[in-house]
Amino acid sequence: MDLQIDGNAALVTASSSGLGKASAKALAREGADVVINGRDAERLADAKAEVEAVATGEVVAHSADLTEADEVAALVEATVDEFGTIDHLVTSAGGPPSGAFLDTNDEDWQHAYDLLVMSVVRLARESYPHLKEADGGTIVNITSRSVKEALDSLVLSNAVRMGVIGLEKTLSKEFAPEVRANAVLPGPHETSRIRELVEVAVERGDYDSYEEGLDDWAGSPLERIGDPMELGNTVAFLSSPKSGYINGTALPIDGGSTGANL
Repeated sequence: MDLQIDGNAALVTASSSGLGKASAKALAREGADVVINGRDAERLADAKAEVEAVATGEVVAHSADLTEADEVAALVEATVDEFGTIDHLVTSAGGPPSGAFLDTNDEDWQHAYDLLVMSVVRLARESYPHLKEADGGTIVNITSRSVKEALDSLVLSNAVRMGVIGLEKTLSKEFAPEVRANAVLPGPHETSRIRELVEVAVERGDYDSYEEGLDDWAGSPLERIGDPMELGNTVAFLSSPKSGYINGTALPIDGGSTGANL
C-alpha cells in the first residue's frame, strides 16, 4: 500500500532505539524525510545509519533532552530548518522507572511528568504552526497499554501517561480539521530493552534459553511478543492520508493482551 507520504517531513522523538526508531524506519521507508532524536550521540549515530538503510528520503539526527523546554524548541526549529516544515509529529519517550506508589518520591513524579507529558505539550505547541499549514498534518503519541489497564509496579506510567491521552483527545478537537491527533498504546515488543532483560534473566538462570524468556513476555492471545516494526507500520499508517478519518483514537497494539473492553 502506498501511504502517500513521500516527500513529507516527520519529526520522531526518542527514536534512537525501540519503538521510536521503528516508527522512524517505517516513515522513512515510505519516503518521508525524517528527523530522529535521542540523547546518546553514539546510539543516535547508529540509529541514523539503520534508518538510512531503508530510507528513500533524507534522515537527520538531532540530539535533545525532551525534559528541557529550550532543547525541545531547538529540535522543532532544527526540523523546520532542514525540511522547511513539519507534516508529521511522532512523540515517544523512555519509560519512567518501575516501582510501587510508596517507593516513589516527589522528584520521581515531577521527572515522569516532565518526560511523558510536558515533552508532548511543548512538542505539540512548537510544531502546531507548521502542522497546520501542512496538507494533512498529524500527531501520533506513543504511550503504553498502561493507560487502559494499570500494570503492577508501574505507578508512574499508569498515572502520568493518562495525561498524554487527555491531551491527545483535546488536540484532536482543537487542532482539527487541519491536524489529526491519535495515540498508540503498545504492549511488549521485542525492543533492545526487552532483549536485554531476557538475556539477563537467562544468565541468572530464570530461563533455559532466550526463546523461553521471550515467550514469557508474550502473554497475548497471539502467543508471541510484538515486532517493533508492527507498531512502526501502524504509526506510519496513522500519519498518512490512508487513515484520514481516524482522529482522537487511542489504539492498543498489544496482540489483544489488554483486559479492558474499551
